[in-house]
Amino acid sequence: MARENNIGENIKKYRTKQGLSQEDFAKKSGVKYTTLTKIESGVIKKPSVLVMAKIAKALRVNIEELIK
Repeated sequence: MARENNIGENIKKYRTKQGLSQEDFAKKSGVKYTTLTKIESGVIKKPSVLVMAKIAKALRVNIEELIK
């Protein structure tokens, strides 16, 4: 099972690797900026499957990569 904030940490890792700010990534993924920041900071620990699918698609990774 994933550590509590692994998802947010992984999203941030992939996002920064692509040189995207949170604002740019929010636009690219179609996920609200506030939702994205809450996920990355661990406020939202279990984002919905729909949100995870949008994030994974925008980062060009599998959802599995984000939740491990």
